[in-house]
Amino acid sequence: MLLTITTDYQPATDLGFLLHKHPDRLQTFDLSFGQAHVFYPSASEAHCAACLLLDVDPVGMVRGKNRNQGDLLGHYVNDRPYVASSLLSVAIAQVLGTAMAGRCQQKPELVATPLPFSARLDVLPVRGGERFLQDLFEPLGYTVEAERYPLDEAFPEWGESPYYSVTIRATVTLRDLLTHLYVLIPVFDNEKHYFVGEDELEKLLAKGGSWLAAHPQKEQITRRYLRHRHSLTRQALDRLLAMDETEPKSEPSETSPQEETLEKPLSLNDQRHGAVLAALKASGARSVLDLGCGEGKLLRDLLQEKQFEQIVGMDVSIRSLEFAQKRLKLDRLPPRQAERLTLLHGSLIYRDRRLEGFDAAALVEVIEHLDPPRLAALERAVFEFARPQTVIVTTPNQEYNVMWETLPAGQFRHNDHRFEWTRHQFAAWAEKVAQQHGYQVRFLPVGPEDEKVGSPTQMGIFTR
Repeated sequence: MLLTITTDYQPATDLGFLLHKHPDRLQTFDLSFGQAHVFYPSASEAHCAACLLLDVDPVGMVRGKNRNQGDLLGHYVNDRPYVASSLLSVAIAQVLGTAMAGRCQQKPELVATPLPFSARLDVLPVRGGERFLQDLFEPLGYTVEAERYPLDEAFPEWGESPYYSVTIRATVTLRDLLTHLYVLIPVFDNEKHYFVGEDELEKLLAKGGSWLAAHPQKEQITRRYLRHRHSLTRQALDRLLAMDETEPKSEPSETSPQEETLEKPLSLNDQRHGAVLAALKASGARSVLDLGCGEGKLLRDLLQEKQFEQIVGMDVSIRSLEFAQKRLKLDRLPPRQAERLTLLHGSLIYRDRRLEGFDAAALVEVIEHLDPPRLAALERAVFEFARPQTVIVTTPNQEYNVMWETLPAGQFRHNDHRFEWTRHQFAAWAEKVAQQHGYQVRFLPVGPEDEKVGSPTQMGIFTR
């Protein structure tokens, strides 16, 4: 089985530093089930490819097994030496463990830098078909190419096999790429070559906790990774849910008490929702996404407008969605009214097919809660994959902060804000996103406008 990782980032040979494997040498590593070889088919400033080749010894794997076990022949005659499986995950952890842990002494700045990578797996067993490949990789921001093989070319009537050559591409950190592969390879195979116990649950949470909690297919991933052991799966999902709710909110849209204190004299939150609602109505949209819906204040306004026939609110926080359900009194709404509204748990930094096909989307005070690398993922999830006709984005205007005497100089309005942009910075970001994804954008002020510093909230309306 073969894993090939390539990059065109320049200098591309930096891949050698990240992998801790020199491009000029073939390196061989002994494993309990065979050998792993690392080599570079090409290594130049413009393009670099690194291969991890696993040479499985099927006899060595069986050595020491109890001969009284049933189907001993099956231990020798199987597809394990030829396909990507949990054996490859083990090889990634043992041979590329330093890279997967995110350590690089020579060039530490590269560890946290998303780079353009592609990874090819020859050959991957996918128990679930090509759509399953897309459902697992695409929410993580990858594009997927898959070539399926027949069971036997000499007997086409036998049909297709579950085996694919798979290539995924994305701009990600190498650490994330390796971690995604480590967790998902045995999930596609739906099998493991070793006993799964409590330690495997801890591995899953350690390797996947940072991204798995918000993945739309987290239950399926968890169940397969833990070999359908019900008690372990339940424990893992409970801990992922707790992890999701206790980590700092990265995508809230509701104002904090600190923001409410600042903005109350202006009723800015009401003005903001009013401006967004007016823009959505003017767009002619019939179906609307409220992304980062928080506790449902905008959803409540949308429900009052008959124009909007399908309304979806999505948030990363289960707790916020529970508040939204209570605020909107979903259990008391008339059936026709309730059918118009759907609440979804999900993250805006992963592709989610549930968000595709809508007329419009609103992100109200969301983007400033994201670190820049995650902001780039949100751009793709919303503008490239979901791709509504209209996208409305609001964010604080940092220049206006001087108008609040109670806000210390240099401090953000919310302690979870990762940035607050000036009007020039917001315009530069919005125009770049619009150009990259085939949109046009115009800007409107929200709230009282000062001649020097502008309005407290800035709004961009993207249309295509």
